Amino acid sequence: MDKFVVRGGNPLLGTIKISGAKNSALPCMAAAILTEGEIVLENIPQVRDIETERRLLTSMGAEVELGYGRAHHRTRIKCGILSDPVAKYEIVKTMRASSLVLGPLIARTGIARVAMPGGCAIGGRPIDLHIKGLEAMGATITQDHGYLEARSPNNGQGRLQGAHIVFDKITVTGTEDLLMAATLAEGETVFENCAREPEVSDLAELLNAMGAKIEGAGTSTIRVKGVAKLHGARHRINPDRIEAGTFLIAGAITGGDLNVTDCNPAHLGALIAKLEQCGVKLDVGKENIRVRSGGALKAAGISTEEYPGFPTDMQAQFMALATQADGATTVTENIFENRFMHVQELNRMGANITVQGRTATVRGRTALESAAVMCSDLRASASLVLAALVADGETILDRVYHLDRGYEHFEEKLRNVGAQIRRMGDVFTKK
Repeated sequence: MDKFVVRGGNPLLGTIKISGAKNSALPCMAAAILTEGEIVLENIPQVRDIETERRLLTSMGAEVELGYGRAHHRTRIKCGILSDPVAKYEIVKTMRASSLVLGPLIARTGIARVAMPGGCAIGGRPIDLHIKGLEAMGATITQDHGYLEARSPNNGQGRLQGAHIVFDKITVTGTEDLLMAATLAEGETVFENCAREPEVSDLAELLNAMGAKIEGAGTSTIRVKGVAKLHGARHRINPDRIEAGTFLIAGAITGGDLNVTDCNPAHLGALIAKLEQCGVKLDVGKENIRVRSGGALKAAGISTEEYPGFPTDMQAQFMALATQADGATTVTENIFENRFMHVQELNRMGANITVQGRTATVRGRTALESAAVMCSDLRASASLVLAALVADGETILDRVYHLDRGYEHFEEKLRNVGAQIRRMGDVFTKK
């Protein structure tokens, strides 16, 4: 099992280029199910979840070519014949986003069989909102031996029907899944209380390029006029706002001078505001952000919210930064009920963090020390690397496969700007 070895103490200096957003790429790959035509996606990140999605689509009968030609970040998908519209458990068990194929499968083929998503380390992500929405559109859904089996009206022979759907709570994957289903439904579908994340807007842009008629993506109300058929299209995936935010914190926590390029600062408003409250100097351009040390860091509390609020996917990384800020930082997690598992590991490195319910209090500034720590999920892994960058000595991080799910060439990008980080078995270049 891969491990990272990180020796702290180096300020990060240089430029880091941001990859495409995994959380945009996955639903856009699922959208290819909706058409027999060819979908070409550009700026696809080379991460483990993308390979899992490729395996999933291929198992259904799709042709998927990752990184074809000279373009390593381009993917071609053609779902001409979906011979086996089943999302098998042995594939989807490692990736929660697999539920995104439910809507497009039933819309395209009239039938879908999808393994029920299991538990998640950071908390439950129930699929009930997907089911409720599809049933409102006329689908019949049953559960059998750990699988959801969905059929469109007339036992899978008819089209889904337009409906008025109000989400009980804001759900990103639920919005995306039902949005895809609605594109081929008969009539108009109106969604209210939708997720407004940039990833939803990115998906809608692709779907409209495929011939869908979607209005309002990026707002709380989305209207979809169903069409009989969609066609192929080409689309460029948004830059990854969470990767960009992670590297901004890396520059800030190490007191470095880092230029984060090929990002979209408009998607990072809540994080930028908090970093500036902490005393971090940011020069915000059109497609880049330069982060520089502004002296001593100051505490600034956060409360995670749906977009455009502070993202839950940046909570763990911000907590690592808070260990180096003067004063007490309160971190309230409102999205997932079990997203403080990194706290114990940070405390093992010398942090002073206490948790009560959904709120953690970080008392800084504390001198972090190297330790052997365990990665529990994708963003927790990133937070531990950030802490290790400023810890005294050599930190060993186990189970870094979590990181590989969502960050492309993470250690290589850090090493190129001065971090001393390697996978177990490599050799540091001493300076």
